[in-house]
Amino acid sequence: MHKSYRNTWMLIGAAMLLMTSCKKDFLDRKPKGQLTYDTYFQTEDHALWATNAIYQNFRSWEMCAFPYIGITDIISDDADKGSTENDGLPLLQIDNFTFDATNEMFSLSWKGTYHTIFRANQAIENIPNIDMDEALRARLVGEAKFLRAYCYFRLVQWYGDVPIITSLLSDDEYFTQTRRPVAEVYDLIEKDLLDAAAALPLKSGYATADLGRATQGAAKGILAKLYMLKKEYDKAETQCLDIINSGEYSLLPKYADNFAEASENGAESIFEIGAVAVQAAVAGPGATPFNMIQGVRGVPNLGWGFNRPSDDLVSEFEAGDPRRQATIIYVGEVLPDGATIVQDNPEILNERYNQKAWVPAHAGLQDNGPGNIRILRYADILLLAAEALNEDGKAADALVYLNMVRARARGSNNFILPEVTTTDQAELRTAIRHERRVELAMEQQRWFDLLRWGIAGERMRAVGKDFVDGKHELLPLPQAEIDLSANNLKQNPNY
Repeated sequence: MHKSYRNTWMLIGAAMLLMTSCKKDFLDRKPKGQLTYDTYFQTEDHALWATNAIYQNFRSWEMCAFPYIGITDIISDDADKGSTENDGLPLLQIDNFTFDATNEMFSLSWKGTYHTIFRANQAIENIPNIDMDEALRARLVGEAKFLRAYCYFRLVQWYGDVPIITSLLSDDEYFTQTRRPVAEVYDLIEKDLLDAAAALPLKSGYATADLGRATQGAAKGILAKLYMLKKEYDKAETQCLDIINSGEYSLLPKYADNFAEASENGAESIFEIGAVAVQAAVAGPGATPFNMIQGVRGVPNLGWGFNRPSDDLVSEFEAGDPRRQATIIYVGEVLPDGATIVQDNPEILNERYNQKAWVPAHAGLQDNGPGNIRILRYADILLLAAEALNEDGKAADALVYLNMVRARARGSNNFILPEVTTTDQAELRTAIRHERRVELAMEQQRWFDLLRWGIAGERMRAVGKDFVDGKHELLPLPQAEIDLSANNLKQNPNY
């Protein structure tokens, strides 16, 4: 691991870098007085602050800005780099598959994710020793295990074999870590998520002030995604149906409302990263750069214009599908708040923007982003259920959940998005994959879907990207990490 991973300040930082949050009061609780290494993890408040600090790290540049958007959306067929021609060249390399192991996006993502795992390990190791309410203690450890599992779930899909770190390491252990097989990483993710699901409440079990914390449904949702990755469709079906039958979630009547501030942590939300614009001249720990990097560049000047929805994505939407309008901001369009019209920026070729990341004008600078980052929606679970059921030979059952998603998108317009009726497994598989793309477009899901379906190379070459089979299914480990490990970390093939 990188040298910075072991600095002692991280222990205190876990307490002090707390989150603020719009309508998410659990992130507003600030520590009083001075904390040191020796006085931390003594009280119930310390347990809360340490857990909150794990959530906070998901709002860092490394976890939600260029590194994250680059290796989820821009790398896929859903998006191009965007912005101006010569801006963000490391992202252009990712877009074109001309990157190597020195690309800074990989180094930033790697360090940010392991830093978040470090904070989770602190909480998991120390909270059980605090004299505090037993139920709260179990819940906070469950939250930390969920967040650790989600970090490893990202890492294993991006890099394959990765070091497994589940405890606080001594100085001489940092640079001796080796990659562990994918199967072992899967086992850790599964165990953490099962533990979390057993310890966490349902969404309705949280007080309003604590909405946004990890729930039983969130743990089961990521567990379903893990089982889909492993092609254990029966297990994925079980997790999805548990969520569906829990009665905790429902589709919002209007698709576009999912991405409005009023619907944050709403009926369709299973898990999202909370954020709020800090009322200050510069961004604070409650804000994110997520909205800024994808915002309109020019007039109105709301951001940097990266992560442009691709031509191929635009063509994927069926005629009249309102989800296209809810996903993409075009030049000449009135912004969702009705404030102004997007004007042409001559420095950007064929500009368009990710409407799902759009936020209205807010306090502070552009990076004082107030928009929550949607990680898992109920529609995603319905489509995973449909996919698992179809792969298990239950096409008629799969159609129920697929058509629920299409019906919501259709609304009262019966002339668009007709029901899917085929029960042929291959045809239905194609229909479900199409629906996942248009329903979840620009929500950082597409690349992971392409990888688990085994069609990433086919799709990338179809849109002119220089994907090499046997190489680009995995990202390269950051060269800096290999160097620091004295070659204990081995590189992925063909890099």
